[in-house]
Amino acid sequence: MAERILQDIAEQKKRLEIAQINKNTEEKADAYYNLARAYSFLKYQNQHLSIAKEVGNRACEGKAYGSLGDVYHSLKEFQRAIEYNNQHLSIAKDVGDRASEGKAYGNLGNVYHSLEEFQRAIEYHNQHLSIAKEVGDRASQGRAYGNLGNTYSCHKKHLSIAKEVGDRKEKGRAYLHIGDVHRSLGDVQRAMEYFKQCLSNAKEIGDREGQVGAYCHLGKCYRDLHDLKEAIECYKQHLRIAEEIGNRRAEACAHRGLEHYRCCVKIYDTIRSNSISEDQLKISFRASKRDAYTHLWQVLVMLQRNDEALYTAERGRAQALLDALKVTYGLTSLSPRSIESEEKVRNISRKTTVLTVFLALHEKTVNIWVLGKEDKPIFRQEKIEIGLEHEDSFTLLLENVLKDIRAGVGIRCENRSMDRLSDDSTPSSTQDDNQTSELSQESTDRAGVGIRCENRGELQPLYGAVLGPIKDLLDGDKLIVVPDGALSKFPWAALSETLRIRTVPSLTSLKVITDSPSEYHSKSGALLVGDPCLKKITDKWGNPIYDPLNYARMEVEMIGEILKIQPLTGEDATKEATLQRIASVSLVHIAAHGRKETGEIVLAPDPRWGSKTPTEEDYILKMSDIQAVKLRARLVVLSCCHSGQGPVSSEGVVGMARAFLFAGARSVLSTLWAIDDEATMMFMKSFYQQLASGESASVALQRAMKCLRDSHDYSAPKYWAPFILMGDDIKIELEKESLSKS
Repeated sequence: MAERILQDIAEQKKRLEIAQINKNTEEKADAYYNLARAYSFLKYQNQHLSIAKEVGNRACEGKAYGSLGDVYHSLKEFQRAIEYNNQHLSIAKDVGDRASEGKAYGNLGNVYHSLEEFQRAIEYHNQHLSIAKEVGDRASQGRAYGNLGNTYSCHKKHLSIAKEVGDRKEKGRAYLHIGDVHRSLGDVQRAMEYFKQCLSNAKEIGDREGQVGAYCHLGKCYRDLHDLKEAIECYKQHLRIAEEIGNRRAEACAHRGLEHYRCCVKIYDTIRSNSISEDQLKISFRASKRDAYTHLWQVLVMLQRNDEALYTAERGRAQALLDALKVTYGLTSLSPRSIESEEKVRNISRKTTVLTVFLALHEKTVNIWVLGKEDKPIFRQEKIEIGLEHEDSFTLLLENVLKDIRAGVGIRCENRSMDRLSDDSTPSSTQDDNQTSELSQESTDRAGVGIRCENRGELQPLYGAVLGPIKDLLDGDKLIVVPDGALSKFPWAALSETLRIRTVPSLTSLKVITDSPSEYHSKSGALLVGDPCLKKITDKWGNPIYDPLNYARMEVEMIGEILKIQPLTGEDATKEATLQRIASVSLVHIAAHGRKETGEIVLAPDPRWGSKTPTEEDYILKMSDIQAVKLRARLVVLSCCHSGQGPVSSEGVVGMARAFLFAGARSVLSTLWAIDDEATMMFMKSFYQQLASGESASVALQRAMKCLRDSHDYSAPKYWAPFILMGDDIKIELEKESLSKS
């Protein structure tokens, strides 16, 4: 049943893609209808999981996770598939279900095979095979052998059967797959033999799509062998046929092979805008085409056409976010070109009034454009020599800097037992002793902490790499940074006591936000959420996972006194209540636990459900929850650990801060790591004092940081440096009442 539904989902997604390209409305509607029916399977799987948790059937719970992993694998949501299969594996180990453990290993192997991480896939399939032999499950042994042979012998079997039944098209596909395996293993000559057989077969039966694939793969092989003349000829044939049959993706691939990057990027932009609707799919699509966008601006830099390089790099940034903002602010009637064209970006750079730094990373070089200083952008470069040749210098540099800054930090974060359980669900006395040691060391560190901000030795390496090359241009008191790659997670606001630094995902997205209709964002109303009651959220031994946040409660109550608004705290601070009130207010402030990996926020389960064991859907405020809401907030303050975290892509950090911008927030204040509960209360008191006196968010941020730096207990960067401001620099109309009374 599950396999049939998964196959149906894949077929309907392909059907929908073709209908969108051909602009066939009836086909598109029918595909959407069938997809909705297929996706309902997910609903039943989630209900299966919920009931298994409720009745305490761990084995059933594990199998539900495994089924969900299969579904998300088929939908090509590989990270979620890995997450669910790992949960299946963990539970199978807990309950001693060796057969399920083996199946989980096999499923993980399949996901990593799809990600082309073949070595890791083989390791998981070998574990599956070992367990299948141990428990005497011959069927599972067969599946494990099949998966292990999936990179070669399975394709050989595919070829044998295709020949046997006389299916010439399938025979061509088998040749292509076998050639792929040989090329991935470095045997290019053998790979070419199979690709040539694929091409010959495709020509004989008039399979134009098959010819396109064969020419594409042959072009790659000739490029591997540095035979550029033959590679170019293959790509030209590839392009000619792709244009004749109207295969736009194949056209783009051919242009990429021919290093026609401008044509390639143009086609990819069209496909993204016209054929892909889901945010995550847009992000994945852009990530899979990253090299085309990157190569284009790099070639322009090499040709010293630096202005064009900037416009090109900008057009590749935050594309999915920009698509969402156009919908949010009612700009869908405008053509993509009217917002994203080179001339539009050129005008943005000319009219920039705030000094803006646009960064683009490549290998060990940071490319820096400074806007707002002269009529045209000023270009600088800096090389970073850290790590080995193949290592990411900027990631290493950032990790080293942040390790020094964050040492010992972390109160308003997930309970340490939760972190431990996410890594290994089996507790041990050794782990507990280590946790006790960590907490003791943390207490010692906080008692005697103290590199003063004037010294700021931790931040000097990154300052020298990024702002050092342009320090002669840094005048005034405002700076906007458009970061790239690892630098998207850098505490920019901590770099200078005189510069008020904020970040934006792209120049164009900031322009759309600042030019949004004046009536769009609310000018009154606030939602304050703090210290949700989490005692019902327990581990498998019945122990609460999260501790109360007393200072978080004091924080929102203090702000509530200023605004004359009752905050949601304790059992009232539920996910449901938050989502019901969040859409219409001008200010959103949430003080709660945040997840380390994604910044997603832990709120209270609904108390009306009594003894029911809550699921994550009941209390985790996720990115998808926020993106489904149309926000009117001028300012969102996420006073939670890790609220600025998430995977890094061309969108910047794909996490909660981006989700709030996506949904319509004008400005978001978030955090890059675990924040101290009491220090954050002190920070927010100063921050809202400044807002109440009429200052902008960037001024309030700068002065709140200074308040902590000047304090006795919280002068170290780990306490004040994690706060980052993203988006516009706004002011909030608050009651003119002194916070000193609080």
